[in-house]
Amino acid sequence: MSWYNGLSLLGILTFIMFAWVLSENRRALRWKPVLAGLILALAIGAFLFSPIGGTVVFRWINGGVLALISAASAGARFLFGPLALPPYEEGSIGFILMFQALPTIVFFSAFIALLYYFGVMSFLVRIFAWVFTRVFRTSGAESLTTASNIFVGVESILTVKPHLAKMTRSELHLVLTAGMATVASNVMALYVSMLQNQFHEIAGHLISASLLSAPAAVVFAKILVPEREQPETLGLHVHPHYEKEDSFIEAIINGSTNGMKLIFGIVALLLAVIGLVELLNLILKSASAALTDGAATFSLEDLMGYIFYPFTIMMGIEPSQAFSAARIVGERIVLTEVASYGHLAQAIGDGTLDKRSAIIVSYALCGFAHFASLAIFAGGITAIVPEKTKEVASVAFRALISANLACLMTGAVAGLFYTGQSVLFS
Repeated sequence: MSWYNGLSLLGILTFIMFAWVLSENRRALRWKPVLAGLILALAIGAFLFSPIGGTVVFRWINGGVLALISAASAGARFLFGPLALPPYEEGSIGFILMFQALPTIVFFSAFIALLYYFGVMSFLVRIFAWVFTRVFRTSGAESLTTASNIFVGVESILTVKPHLAKMTRSELHLVLTAGMATVASNVMALYVSMLQNQFHEIAGHLISASLLSAPAAVVFAKILVPEREQPETLGLHVHPHYEKEDSFIEAIINGSTNGMKLIFGIVALLLAVIGLVELLNLILKSASAALTDGAATFSLEDLMGYIFYPFTIMMGIEPSQAFSAARIVGERIVLTEVASYGHLAQAIGDGTLDKRSAIIVSYALCGFAHFASLAIFAGGITAIVPEKTKEVASVAFRALISANLACLMTGAVAGLFYTGQSVLFS
């Protein structure tokens, strides 16, 4: 271990203090769920980076996920031929996001739908929800949606659909925070496809990050918007609300169709957001060049880099690499994590970030903590319970802050326990 591991621990405490300063009601803050979430995150991190967790459990999981992704690519190769071949295979013409990574979403959406149909996913969600309810002393509904977000995305809202109308302001804030601080399993496959060439064990890391992000979300959600009411499902174990298909064939059809819809949504979002950001960059660069007589230009990514620079230092990244890491982590807010993971792959490939920094950044990026996702989750809740629109709007921006702090804490936990000694995490 080095003093950078200690810096990561200091960073975790600093992030919590920063959230405390931003809390809307520090007097109402209940420290028990915060401390429980912190302890659980540290315990998970210690296990994941231990010889047993890193070399036995998650080496097997990493291999399993890569095998699934290899199977998922069969359909893409049949449809797109050489366009679907990854860069490390003979005959490939290079990495193409549309043809090599995005198609995995369809396969994994159908696969998750099958797991739900056969009750496997519901069983896993119930276990995590029971643990969260007992450990955090949060309501059954918010524990359930937090647990669901480990595995799925905006669909997690549907698991607590019958309880949304009676949720408190603090519960709604946690629902939003948990949704943005974590990633869905089908989209996680996209990140693995993007990074596995430079980072073979990335699947194990992203699964680890997804587990860590759930308790981290509880920590910051309950600091920024403490509970001041009496939740209807407090102390109760709530079962997931799920409308089961009539057959496994229907589950495959619905899952793959939803996957295609998600792909089109991602493509449309990337086309629009990246274009708009580039337009803003042209304006910023022109203005900065005019102000400095052409001596310097300034971009939105630079601005995000400066804002997130101290946060990346506190995660335990070396100062020489911190600004590059800060640009990647910061741009996620406007460009989405898909673009950021692409830039992370480039940074690993050209040696801008070393292994430790790359691991920390990969953990910190493992969340939907950006404006586009905020609109999706907030819109999803208000579409189901329009009477909650005002409350959702009042906590939406705080949830975005909470989610980003939770992701930063996840990166810091990785920085705290990473030593480069285990096989999977070496």
